[in-house]
Amino acid sequence: MSILRGPVLRLFLAVVLLVAACSRPPDLIGIDNPEFPALKAQGVVPNTIFIATTRAASEISGTFYSAERADDLNLASVTVTVPPVHAPGKIERALRLPPDPHRDFAVVDPLMYPRDRDFVAGINQALAARAPQDRNVLVFIHGYNNTLSDSVLRVAQFVNDTGFKGVPVLFSWASAGKVTHYVYDLNSALVARPMLEKTSGLLLQTRATGFDVFAHSMGTFLTMETILRSTIRGDFGGSTRLRNVMLAAPDIDLDLFRSQLAQMRGKLGNVFVFVSRDDRALGFSRRISGGVERVGAADAAELEGLGVTVIDLSDIESETSHDKFANSPAVVQLIGQSLESDNFQDRPATPTLVEVVQGIPILRELVPD
Repeated sequence: MSILRGPVLRLFLAVVLLVAACSRPPDLIGIDNPEFPALKAQGVVPNTIFIATTRAASEISGTFYSAERADDLNLASVTVTVPPVHAPGKIERALRLPPDPHRDFAVVDPLMYPRDRDFVAGINQALAARAPQDRNVLVFIHGYNNTLSDSVLRVAQFVNDTGFKGVPVLFSWASAGKVTHYVYDLNSALVARPMLEKTSGLLLQTRATGFDVFAHSMGTFLTMETILRSTIRGDFGGSTRLRNVMLAAPDIDLDLFRSQLAQMRGKLGNVFVFVSRDDRALGFSRRISGGVERVGAADAAELEGLGVTVIDLSDIESETSHDKFANSPAVVQLIGQSLESDNFQDRPATPTLVEVVQGIPILRELVPD
């Protein structure tokens, strides 16, 4: 009988632990509980999330859109209910289906929009139902290793915990949702660039008062590359409704980030970068990317002079270091207050980050001359 020893044993154990860590609960989009329908459950908080995606449609129960790349942009919406027992920073996700809406997030009423104008009309209807001061759109762009269920739940939790009162729009590119498919995800992000531009064009057709962009991990790479393409063509900056671009744990080569910003020549406006030196996911990304530092794990001083505002979350305690923007109640409180006050740099009546979380430095960097 062969016995695993030394490096072979360590490699085997590493693979076993990796696979175990990467298992996720089942997809749940459109799966309601017949005994306790989500929208009728007492105490739940419903929120409609609009979806623009480069994923191909799926007939698999709970999936809605798959990891395969579509030829064109697909448009949809879902309603997510937040359970009454929800704790800020958590996603109470069902390990078995159907979810119990009293204790689990549920995603129901999936709707596909066959035409662009139907998608725009749906957003306008949602905007009209809000108070005039809340008619803003938050565009959320997820990161690497996400299924559509993962990203929909994250948006719902993020919107709920920040207290965002506008209309959330998820841009979901075709991530494989597998930790072993980093290169596939990277290529999917690149493929998605023109579709993110198309989504931006559709959103500009809505009656939204303003737009905020929040991107995470590899989604920040997609966001920056898309804005750069638009800037080079001279298309970016035509709308005054873009308020803030927030990049959380950016999975971007630091040298590439410098190059992107230099080519934009200060045209991007308010850019806020959330970094954390203990981000283990970005440590993995650095190792497989030739050892070049990732922006989201860089020392804040390394980002000096790049024309961005750096928010250093290194001293924040969080369940997972890569998702501090959503897992830490203090951080989501900061983001929510800043979205409501329209600008991170203005001092609102509500507490700033320094007042909420003592000892976290905020570095403000002006655009270089």
